Amino acid sequence: MTALQVLAEGCDERDALPVLLSAPLRPGFDRAHISRYGDPVWDLAPGVFRDNARRCHVTVHFDGIDDPSIADALRQILHARLNVDLPGHRSRLEPAGVRGEANRTLRFFDFVKAQLGRFDLGRVDQALADRYACSLRLAGQRPVAAAALLRIIFDLHELRHHLPTACLSFEPWPGRSPFSVAGAKHIAGENRTPRIPEPIITPLLAWSLRYVTCYADDILAARAELDRLEATRDRLVAAEAGLDHADRRSRQRKRLNTYIAALRRQRRGVPIWTTPHNGTTRTDPQSGEVTPPINYHLIHLHAGIDAQAEPAMHLGLTTGAPDLIAAAIAELGTEIGGMDTPISADPDTGLPWRTRFDAKVLALEEVMLQSAAYVVCAYLSGMRDSEIQAMKRGCLSITRAEDGAILRHRIKSTAYKGKRGGGEETEWVTIAPVAEAIAVLERLSARAGQARGTTTLWPVLALRANTKTHISAEIVRQLNRYRDHLNDRFGTAQAPIIPVGPNGAPWRLTTRQFRRTIAWHIANRPFGTIAGMIQYKHASVAAFEGYAGSSRSGFRGEIEAQRALGQIDDILVYFDERQGGARLGGPAANRIGAALDTVGHELAPLPAMIADRPRLRTMLGSLARTLHVGPLADCFFDPATALCLNRISEPGATGPMIAMCEPVRCPNACIVERHRPAWQRGADEARLLLREKRLPEPQRVTLQAEVARIERLLEQIAPGAATPHSGMAGEEEEAGFRVTG
Repeated sequence: MTALQVLAEGCDERDALPVLLSAPLRPGFDRAHISRYGDPVWDLAPGVFRDNARRCHVTVHFDGIDDPSIADALRQILHARLNVDLPGHRSRLEPAGVRGEANRTLRFFDFVKAQLGRFDLGRVDQALADRYACSLRLAGQRPVAAAALLRIIFDLHELRHHLPTACLSFEPWPGRSPFSVAGAKHIAGENRTPRIPEPIITPLLAWSLRYVTCYADDILAARAELDRLEATRDRLVAAEAGLDHADRRSRQRKRLNTYIAALRRQRRGVPIWTTPHNGTTRTDPQSGEVTPPINYHLIHLHAGIDAQAEPAMHLGLTTGAPDLIAAAIAELGTEIGGMDTPISADPDTGLPWRTRFDAKVLALEEVMLQSAAYVVCAYLSGMRDSEIQAMKRGCLSITRAEDGAILRHRIKSTAYKGKRGGGEETEWVTIAPVAEAIAVLERLSARAGQARGTTTLWPVLALRANTKTHISAEIVRQLNRYRDHLNDRFGTAQAPIIPVGPNGAPWRLTTRQFRRTIAWHIANRPFGTIAGMIQYKHASVAAFEGYAGSSRSGFRGEIEAQRALGQIDDILVYFDERQGGARLGGPAANRIGAALDTVGHELAPLPAMIADRPRLRTMLGSLARTLHVGPLADCFFDPATALCLNRISEPGATGPMIAMCEPVRCPNACIVERHRPAWQRGADEARLLLREKRLPEPQRVTLQAEVARIERLLEQIAPGAATPHSGMAGEEEEAGFRVTG
C-alpha cells in the first residue's frame, strides 16, 4: 500500500507518514526526521529553499485549532495539496505556501461550522457554497481575492479520492471556474500586479541611486568608526577588570578629559542624540532649550566604559563625572550625533546631507541603505524577489576587454520560478548601477554575515539575539518605511520626495511591482525620464542577454506583454483626449483623427468617456498595435510608408526606428500636446542662436525656417474648439481582471 493509499483509506499508520512524501529537502535534512502527519505542528522549512521565505509562512499549528474535526480536515486537505498532482487541475502546493493555504481553508471551514452549527463537510451543499461566495462579495473582497478563497471548495471535490473524510459529496458550480464564480474575468496577457506610477518610481529610483553612490560611503565609514570604538572600549574594560573601583574611575575620568580636550581643539560640542532617547529630552540650564539628551553612549565609548554591562560605572551618576560633562557643555556647547565620520555634501545643495551620526541614526541609515540597494537591484535588473534575495557575497563577476574596459556585469544567483526544490543556479547580465549596489551590499552585509556565519547579501542588520537572520518578506515593510523616511528626512508636507498615489494615500510598495514596472518602461518609454537617470539602453540590452533574456526567466515575454498593454493604454488616452477636444498634428493627424472619431461615433449615444471600456479596447486594438510612443512624435507604424526604414538595409522590420524618425515628413508620425515641450525647446534654442550677430547668413536663414516650421507645427496641436466629453480614461482593467456581474 502506498503512502497516499494509507491516507485515502484513513489507516492508523497515517500519523507516522512524513508531511512531505517526495518533495526535495534542503541539504542536511533527512526525510525520516521531518514533520509527520500527526504532529501538532508542521514545520515545512526543510522543503523550502528560498532565503526570503518567512518561518511563519512555512509552519502550521494544528494544536491551536479548537475543533478537532476542523483540525483533522485541515490535515487531510493540506497533505493532499502538498503531495498530489492532478492533471488538468492544480499542481502540488509548494511548501512555502502552506500557511496561506491553511488560512484560506480555515476561513471556509469556520463558515461551514457557523452555518451548520457544527463542522460537517458531508452536509455541505451547493446552497451553502453559494452563500459562502455571497459572503465574500458582501465582505468587500476583490474578485481576484474571492476566487482564491473559493478555490478550496473546488479542491475538496477534485481531491476527493485522496481524502478519507474531508471531501464534498457534490460537484460545486459544474462547468465554472473560481474566477467566474467570483465575478472576475482574466484578460489574457495582463498582469495583476500594479505598475508603480512614473511620478513615484522616478524619485524613488533617483534617491536610491543617491544613497548607493553618494551616501553609502559615509554610512559604511560610520559603522567602521563605531566598530573601532567598541573594540577599543572592550579591550580597556577587559584590561582594567582586575583593578579596584577607584583606580578604574580615575582612568576613565582621565580618558574623558582627553576626549573633551580633543573636542575643544576641533571646536566641537559635547554630543547629544539626534532624537529623544528612550523618550527622554534635555533642557539646557542656561537657554531653557529642549533638546535630545546627552549622548552618553558615545561618551562612554571614548572613556572605555560599558555602562550596559556595568550600570554603576555610568558617568551620569553622581559618582561618575557629571561635573566634567556639565562644564564641557557650558564651555563648548553641544553637537548633534557626535561621531567623527565626516558627512559628504549633497549633490543638489552642496551642504552635508545630514548631521553627524550617532548609534541609533547609523542603525536606521544602514537599513535605509539596504532598502535603497534593493530598489536599484530589483528595478534595474528585472530579477524576481526570490532571485534577488538568493544573491550571496561574491555573486558579482565582471568581464573586461583586453584594454580593461568593462564589457559585462554578471550576477550569479538561484532561479526558483517554475522549478521545484532548490531551484537552479543561473546568471543574469546587468548594468553598472546594479553592480555598484551589489558592491555596497557586500560591505553592508559583512558585519551581520560574520556574526551569524551566513553569506547572504540580505541579512537582518541588527545583531540582537532574538532577530532572524534574513530579511525575507520583511523587505516589503522595510521598503515602505524607506519611502516614509525619504519624505520625513528630505521632503516637506507640501513637497514630499515620494508623492502619494492616485487615491491620495501613500503608494504601497511591493516586491513584485519592480519587475513589471521596468518591463513596461523598457517596452514603452525607452527615452523617458527614467532613461535619463541610468544607462537605459544598456538596461534594455542586459534584459535580453544571458538568463534574463531567456525563456526560463520569461522577462522577454513580460516586456512584450507590457508593450501590448502600454500600447492599448496609450491609445485609450488618445481616444479620451480626442473626445475632450484635443487636436492632432503631423502627417498622420488626419488618418488617426478620423479613426478615433469613427470609434467615438459608433459608441454613440453613450458618452464616449464612460462607454464600455472593454468594448472600446477591442475597437481600438488594431490601431493600438501600430502605436509606438516617441519623444518628438508618436509613430502609427506602417512599414510600407515608414521613412525610417529607408535608412536600413535589413528587410522585414517589425517596428519603427524611433531614433531615425522624421516627424514632419513621415506619414506615420502623429504629434500631440504631450510633445510640445520638446518642440518648444528646439524653437527656443534656435532663437537663442539667432541672437548671435556673427552668425553666417545661410545658417541664419536655415534657423529662421526651422523656427517657422516648429511654430506651424505647434499651431496644429493648439487647443481646438471642440466640446469636451465628460469622463476619464479607464484604469479598471489595469489589474488584469474586471468584474463581469
